[in-house]
Amino acid sequence: MTRVRGNDYRVLDVPDLGTWTPRMSVSVIVPAYGGQDKLDLVLEALRSQSYPAHLVEVVVVDNGSVPPLRVPSWVKLVVCESPGRAAARNAGLAVASGEVIHWLDSDVVLTPRAIEAHMRWHHQAPYLVVTGYIRFTSAPVPARLPDDLESAFEPAEPHAWIVELVERTDGLTANPSRPFSLHVGGATSVNAALVAAAGPMDEELVLGQDTEMGYRLAQAGAVFVPEPQARAYHLGPTMRMRDKAPIDRVSHATVADRVPAYRWLRSHPGRQWKVPLVEAVVHADEGGYEDVRATVDALLAGTVPDVSVTLVGPWEGLERDRRAPLRDPALDLVLLQGHYAHEGRVRLAATDETDPAVPYVLRLPAGWTPAEDSLARLLDLAKEEGQGLVNVLLSESGGQVVTARLERTAAFARARVVLEPGEELDDAVDAVFGVRWVEGETHGFARQPRVPLGRRGAYRARSEAQAEAAKLRAEVERLRGQVDRWREESGKWRRSTVELRREVGTLRRQLAAAGRVQQGLRAALTASVKRALKRKV
Repeated sequence: MTRVRGNDYRVLDVPDLGTWTPRMSVSVIVPAYGGQDKLDLVLEALRSQSYPAHLVEVVVVDNGSVPPLRVPSWVKLVVCESPGRAAARNAGLAVASGEVIHWLDSDVVLTPRAIEAHMRWHHQAPYLVVTGYIRFTSAPVPARLPDDLESAFEPAEPHAWIVELVERTDGLTANPSRPFSLHVGGATSVNAALVAAAGPMDEELVLGQDTEMGYRLAQAGAVFVPEPQARAYHLGPTMRMRDKAPIDRVSHATVADRVPAYRWLRSHPGRQWKVPLVEAVVHADEGGYEDVRATVDALLAGTVPDVSVTLVGPWEGLERDRRAPLRDPALDLVLLQGHYAHEGRVRLAATDETDPAVPYVLRLPAGWTPAEDSLARLLDLAKEEGQGLVNVLLSESGGQVVTARLERTAAFARARVVLEPGEELDDAVDAVFGVRWVEGETHGFARQPRVPLGRRGAYRARSEAQAEAAKLRAEVERLRGQVDRWREESGKWRRSTVELRREVGTLRRQLAAAGRVQQGLRAALTASVKRALKRKV
């Protein structure tokens, strides 16, 4: 199986349209609420696809239309009484049998080779999300599907933000931070196994379901592919085009809780989120109460507040010895359970399985404590270099190596898909994302407890730093004033020097003139004396 590194899908050998033999089936799921005239055109366009009809299953989900929608006999009709696109798509997904799921809105008309353009990618790898290019037309809705869609629906507007995203990231190949934004339900196809791994659409969300599901697909190992030859026309503007600001207001309020990648929506320094940025895993039976507590407390006190800790241990069967608690062989576990029972960011679990929606997992041995900024530095390294695994060498002695690991969930999910028999999982991660080793000491990891600074201490430290900064600013202003005075004084001296030079020049000229006069007098006197002496003689 061809392995895509990061999101650089260019390594896949995709055939030209019309030059290959399809074999995979696709289910096109069309949720609809009213709009029979537009739906009729959408279904006509699906019937006219170049992709083999026996490999195409069309599922229309009537989401409570009055009157009920009508569909041809070759279309599978599902009625979903629960309102909302997410519920309708999930109803269609439940009956879909295709190897690929193709989401399609009921007002999006595909060009004849659109599905073929999608499916040629899915034949190359089982972990792809392919999005077509939609253009938005304001042309009147025709009674029948035109033979020439371009002539009927142009001029039309492009899906501007998707075009800009693709162009800005070299087709999403240049290690983009959020390629899952490409997952839009209007005309996107996903491998069915990938959908099964990520789960159905979140029906609790009011808006933003496409983005949230795209994020979970990315977490499941997806590669996102923009396909310009899978063209389609949207009949009229979208709701987002009409009401972008209020839609963002609603979607951001709930999507932020589920998508840690939107860091700007998580500006609050202390609150918890449904899906944290990092889940740290610590085994409670690897050390005593003091060691485990030191590790957990250091994690919770770091500069990355968006973190949860999974404390692994035999909590279910833990029984307290109430008669002789100090001699209880499980006393340390009892203390840990009691200490963190009501800490919202600590979860007591029997296994080290983590939430697949969490983007990063830190596995840290008990007794090792990160400095306040250690986790943030590891995250920066993983993000900037696109690494799937950052190994931290904590100690090496007598042939024993102790490490911590920062794992990118998406990298490990894709590595499991492409893993060959007998291959180490970390090697597959290295192939699809990359693996990096760093020294624990240089990144602030130590084998001793740290005293957490705490909110009050952090506030005091910040206040002291601000006071010191204000003091330094005042000193800078004082020095600037002194420098200005020195400049003014030096200007005065400079002017005085110029005047003195002028006076010295004048005096020199006067002295030279006096010298010349003196020489003339001497010459005249000498001549007079010579004449007088001659007369006497």
